[in-house]
Amino acid sequence: MSNTSLLSLIFILSLFISPSLSDLCNPNDKKVLLKFKKALNNPYVLASWNPKTDCCDWYCVTCDLSTNRINSLTIFAGDLPGQIPSEVGDLPYLETLMFHKLPSLTGPIQPAIAKLKNLKTLRISWTNISGPVPDFISQLTNLTFLELSFNNLSGTIPSSLSKLQKLGALHLDRNKLTGSIPESFGTFTGSTPDLYLSHNQLSGKIPASLGSMDFNTIDLSRNKLEGDASFLFGLNKTTQRIDVSRNLLEFNLSKVEFPESLTNLDLNHNKIFGSIPAQITSLENLGFLNVSYNRLCGPIPVGGKLQSFGYTEYFHNRCLCGAPLESCK
Repeated sequence: MSNTSLLSLIFILSLFISPSLSDLCNPNDKKVLLKFKKALNNPYVLASWNPKTDCCDWYCVTCDLSTNRINSLTIFAGDLPGQIPSEVGDLPYLETLMFHKLPSLTGPIQPAIAKLKNLKTLRISWTNISGPVPDFISQLTNLTFLELSFNNLSGTIPSSLSKLQKLGALHLDRNKLTGSIPESFGTFTGSTPDLYLSHNQLSGKIPASLGSMDFNTIDLSRNKLEGDASFLFGLNKTTQRIDVSRNLLEFNLSKVEFPESLTNLDLNHNKIFGSIPAQITSLENLGFLNVSYNRLCGPIPVGGKLQSFGYTEYFHNRCLCGAPLESCK
């Protein structure tokens, strides 16, 4: 038989070989995913997970281009009734795990996730997951992004999260978390994450240790926090966004020094007293300001961006005056 005929025969035979033999997907990963799907009673959102096809081509799944191991599982916007199956912990090369906009997903955050030591992004948001924020998350030392927002999580925030040295953003907002902000959140080593703790039931004082951090964004709004927050500011910081609105905070704004980098400042609905410092007029990048519903007094400084904000950003204070409010008497 000539070489040409042999090559033709090999080509024809290859057309009849089972597609599964030419799968790029790792067989162990595929087995795990099929168990994962079965544990969720084969939901429609995972209909493309057909054992006869390459799992690297399945919806919500991504494989590493060089190793063909599954490195991303992102399930979103569908009906996924039940709890997160424990099989998720048997995908050792996962770097991204996301469950997003899945209102029928319930139960606790799956403990098997602790096995995913390569995980960089963990996002469980807009679900009906409940129970505590688990302490084991601090074992996922490669995490750069953690979002557990818009769920029904309760209990206190584990202080061990400050051990995540590579974390760039921490979203625990819009849950039912109680207790105080951990003191350890003023001792993040490595990168300082953007911190989102809003829309919870956190109480007590903001730890003064947070003053030693240079957060880019810190949002503590809509909690029951009290006392001082002036240490979150500082001329030497590079903070852009601070939102502590709708708390019970009580401190003198007069002596606060704002970072020149500040773009968004929301202090509304607190018990903040004193006057608005003139230094705020030097903030060239300030695009949003709201100090309404406090106990501020004195004239609103003239200059910078201050007169570009409306009446409602200043009203309901004790005796604040000047444009855009009524003239000072």
